[in-house]
Amino acid sequence: MLFAEISTEALDAVNSIIFGSHGVWFLIGASLVFFMQAGFAMVEAGFTRAKNAGNIIMKNTMDFCLGTVAFFFVGYNLLCGVGNKFIGWGLNPLDFEGCDWYGFVFNLVFCATAATIVSGAMAERTKFVAYLIYSFIISLIIYPIEAHWVWGGTAWLTDLGFTDFAGSCVIHMVGGITAFIGAMMLGPRIGKYDKEGNSKPILGHNIVVGALGVFILWFGWYGFNGAAAADGAHLGRIFATTTLAPAFATVTAMCFTWVKNGAPDVSMSLNGALAGLVAVTAGCDNVDAVGSVIIGIVAGIIVCAAVLVIENKIKVDDPVGAVAVHGCCGLWGTLAVGLFDYRDGLFYGGGIHHLAIQALGVVCIASWTILTMTLVFKAIDKTIGLRVNEEEEVAGLDPTEHGLESSYPDFQPKNYKF
Repeated sequence: MLFAEISTEALDAVNSIIFGSHGVWFLIGASLVFFMQAGFAMVEAGFTRAKNAGNIIMKNTMDFCLGTVAFFFVGYNLLCGVGNKFIGWGLNPLDFEGCDWYGFVFNLVFCATAATIVSGAMAERTKFVAYLIYSFIISLIIYPIEAHWVWGGTAWLTDLGFTDFAGSCVIHMVGGITAFIGAMMLGPRIGKYDKEGNSKPILGHNIVVGALGVFILWFGWYGFNGAAAADGAHLGRIFATTTLAPAFATVTAMCFTWVKNGAPDVSMSLNGALAGLVAVTAGCDNVDAVGSVIIGIVAGIIVCAAVLVIENKIKVDDPVGAVAVHGCCGLWGTLAVGLFDYRDGLFYGGGIHHLAIQALGVVCIASWTILTMTLVFKAIDKTIGLRVNEEEEVAGLDPTEHGLESSYPDFQPKNYKF
């Protein structure tokens, strides 16, 4: 009996060191989320043209660095402070010994992810200075306030029963909505649509780099979803749902494109993996294996259908499919919690209450994002302008915005035409 008690106490001590909000795994998970910045950069660079690769790397770098500045001075307080139900305040990151640096770093890397999602949809035609401004504002105000409603000191949506364990809604849907607004206001890239309005493919320059980015993102997602795990068993369940959903989504996307096009599409299959990851993020903590499989299959269908609708029907040019992956599948994953939560989901005998609360959260967060980001983009467009001119776009943003002759000078002949 004594040995059992000692073993239990020792296990609890080890568990507290590894897990919890001040455990080692918490910061390891944050590090994995930071590494996802590399994944986003690779996906975006690979799925777009070589003449803009340096610009894309620069934007993804500045998302995190400018985001850190914004989050340090304002965003951290708005998100994590007690304040009131709408915004937080009362924290002092200048107090080096008194600040909760665990919470600061952890929330910072998630904040940077929300800003980075937007970059791909607005790629190849956005002024660099305009990008810096709206990226900074997202990390300064937009993301911290709505995240405060779910994860902050006075999380009123969570208190109502809203569930978004790792950010399908708070991060991905918000990023996807912002990406849609930005891409719509920018207009399509030159040559994307013919005179009749038919979509023409503009192929990315390096599918291998894009695929590497997807694998990096999937790897980092284990920290994204699992960093807040309470113990080893909890972490194992989260890893399982974070594996099942994207795997089934990828297979579904492959089959969808195979049937539709007569051949399995590589880039759409890669986006299928991201779609499954986005969709399961909200419920990775509280859906079971069957639920995560269904969530992934539906996400694989949604991403394929949404890309076609956005590109061919709505006529919004999204070079990497960010709106479909993050916006549409983030919305689906958030609502899916109300269906597949094995404790009180609709399909598990819990009734419609949880689904209704999920829908309420979606409406509130989407409304905030649409209102604020529309104002931000319009203000930028009316002042300094969002889009580069035609000559700069044709030449590429690397030479016109950053003075780079080429991002691949050793691999291109002198007469290479972009």
